[in-house]
Amino acid sequence: MDKLNVYDKSRSLYNRALKCIPQGVYGHLGPSNGCMIPVDYYPIFSQKAKGAYFWDVDGNKFLDYMCAYGPNILGYNDEDVDKAALAQLKKGNCTTIPDSVLVDFAELLTDTTGKDWAFFAKNGGDVTALSVLTARAATGRKKIVMVKGGYHGVAPWMQKLGYAGVVEEDVGNNLYVHWNDIKEFEDLISKYPGQIAAFISTPYYHPTFEDNKLPAENYWKGIRDLCTKHGIVLIFDDIRCGFRLNIAGSDAHYGVKADLITFCKAIANGYNVSALCGVDSLKGAVSDVFYTGSYWMSAEPFAAGVACINKMKRENTIATLRFTADKLHGGLKEVAKKNGREIVITGEPVMWYMRHTNDENFFMHQAWVAECVRRGVFFANHHNHFVNSAITDEDIAFTLDVADRAYKAIKDKF
Repeated sequence: MDKLNVYDKSRSLYNRALKCIPQGVYGHLGPSNGCMIPVDYYPIFSQKAKGAYFWDVDGNKFLDYMCAYGPNILGYNDEDVDKAALAQLKKGNCTTIPDSVLVDFAELLTDTTGKDWAFFAKNGGDVTALSVLTARAATGRKKIVMVKGGYHGVAPWMQKLGYAGVVEEDVGNNLYVHWNDIKEFEDLISKYPGQIAAFISTPYYHPTFEDNKLPAENYWKGIRDLCTKHGIVLIFDDIRCGFRLNIAGSDAHYGVKADLITFCKAIANGYNVSALCGVDSLKGAVSDVFYTGSYWMSAEPFAAGVACINKMKRENTIATLRFTADKLHGGLKEVAKKNGREIVITGEPVMWYMRHTNDENFFMHQAWVAECVRRGVFFANHHNHFVNSAITDEDIAFTLDVADRAYKAIKDKF
């Protein structure tokens, strides 16, 4: 019999949360904004995680292809990373002056990425914001060029006019171009001569609710050449896919050198740390920016980051991720075909976006995803997905079985 999850404890806990937490669970992780459709097919609160899986408060087990929206790259509670973090925690974590592991982590990160310096914070948005401040400090210019549909965090300048709390002054110096359109960038340079501080973009186009797009041939070379020619700082926002495409960063993967590159997500396998890395010519500018936080020098995440990056290097994790992703995608396409469906997978294989053809309103795709979730495979219906190195062949076989059962569950509805 097809076993379906129930979420009684999650619902009870959520009702409690609504009384004392905005939206119960705010942001993209909650049912209000997380596109959990229908809501009662999804868990809301977890109680533990290990390897490729997490368990909710009702005891349901989920094979997790969201990987905590990216931080889980080696598997939840990786023993080597956790051991290093715990050892550091016993020595000291948040102290008046930073622990020496700060230097160890910075040296490792600069050596790994080929950049000249590293500045640490906590969230991805911390360092994308710092990257823009640094570019403005270095150039004395105001305007920032971004790709339409891109996402760089939740600071006011990163959002759009019309969003709650965002005013015109917040976004007045933002300029936008379409992905893969070098000519639009060139036109903006001509329109605003000597006024553009930075071009910031993710390494490839990975918005929500839309097919992901890789850079066209010579796209990044063209952007790099224009930035160099006109004194514009090139920023790679590698928060989401950093260390999944190339251990040196996604600029290396695409054959260019960014002036600034931001990391978070996979940098420490879930421990809360982010980093901005840059070239030597911007070291003075970033030093001039007043930028700090109460816990940005916490030593535990630094130790976790050292262990995580060293393990990824030692085990060639990137190759493992690619192999796993290719096998999974091939299987999903076959299962879809067997059920008279066609699944479309775009983006980089290790961080892919998927949808179905002949489903313009997403209703069928949402229904299929929801049926997978309540059978123990956690997909999202609108966001990138991720693989981690703890996923096994048995896990993939389980995924494909669930996918098949989910198609059969929606057959009469669509």
